[in-house]
Amino acid sequence: MADETIGIVGAGIVGLAIGRELGLRRPGSRIVVLEKESGVARHQTGHNSGVVHAGIYYEPGSLKARLCTRGRDLLREYCAEKRLPYEECGKLVVAVTADDTARMEALAARAEANGVPGLRRVGAAEIRDVEPFAAGLAALHSPRTAITDFVGVAEAFAADVVAAGGEVRTGFHVTGIGRERGKVTLTSAGDAVRVDRLVVCAGLHSDVVSELAGDTVGPRIVPFRGEYMFVAPEKRDLVRGLIYPVPDPRYPFLGVHFTRRVSGELEVGPNAVLAFAREGYGRSVVSARDLRAIAGWPGFWRMARRHWRMGVREMYGSFSATAYMAAAQRYVPDIGVDDVAKAGAGVRAQALDADGALVDDFRIHRIGPITAIRNAPSPAATSSMAIAEHVVSTLWERI
Repeated sequence: MADETIGIVGAGIVGLAIGRELGLRRPGSRIVVLEKESGVARHQTGHNSGVVHAGIYYEPGSLKARLCTRGRDLLREYCAEKRLPYEECGKLVVAVTADDTARMEALAARAEANGVPGLRRVGAAEIRDVEPFAAGLAALHSPRTAITDFVGVAEAFAADVVAAGGEVRTGFHVTGIGRERGKVTLTSAGDAVRVDRLVVCAGLHSDVVSELAGDTVGPRIVPFRGEYMFVAPEKRDLVRGLIYPVPDPRYPFLGVHFTRRVSGELEVGPNAVLAFAREGYGRSVVSARDLRAIAGWPGFWRMARRHWRMGVREMYGSFSATAYMAAAQRYVPDIGVDDVAKAGAGVRAQALDADGALVDDFRIHRIGPITAIRNAPSPAATSSMAIAEHVVSTLWERI
């Protein structure tokens, strides 16, 4: 119906992209985006590396692969339209061991299946042509991988929602969701909003809010903190773009890497350390409620048994800058522990199934008039406009 009210929980980049898409495709509807914080993009959107991914890593045919490709193109056009920063600085995915080289070939096959533009293999000498201070046996060069300001993009999406007659309502912490007489009612500290349809994009709290809406318990969100280092100004020019390791296919994390920001700064990171709170941006941030939720999920213990060695290694690097930078120096030997300082951190909302499997692909559930985005990790920011197209196109489908 053209006069429906559609609610969105979460004013991160995905929720705001969906609000914007609804404003374009349902101009007669009332759109209201509800956010518990005092502003937009306060969590995953505001703490990521700013990389616009080209589609190298994702299983061909998966939702991630398809929406990353589409989202990259849409985002590039949108940034040009809004005069937002968008720099195709390029990425090297570098192999430093024989095992890396074998995995790199499998990665190249994925990237080619996904139509990554301009991708090419380079040898050890050619690595230096792209990144003069990088080291490795071989690499994949993705010249169209880019960087942007995702907070700026999210703020522009929010402005588009308002310009289309919608509302971005901050300070609304959803504590209850009920359904009655064809309506969905969201409550927050004595306040209430009634909508005809609802999209849950709650990120770090997606499982909790989705369960309030009547969805299944799983997958459960397990938070992983990613910590960054700033490279000293005198060493920033040693990296022209982005330098990544060849990822281990057993994990959804890409490994510590060098990332140039649109501000001109150069960062190293992130690692992936189990956080003790959903919003655990520092080591001292602990939530008893969140820890109980993690410990009470059988998938956590199954995951821990499989990957405890990785967890110990990541935790050691979190406490030791020397260990942290030893991994990074394999790719850029001239940037060491004396050349970096602690920067910020982000928290990844990693969905985990009951069998202990780390959910890799985007996962979206439908509960009657409610659509719940249960897993939207990287490259969700890159893919945000394509995710919005996908979600909005299915909102009125019968199930």
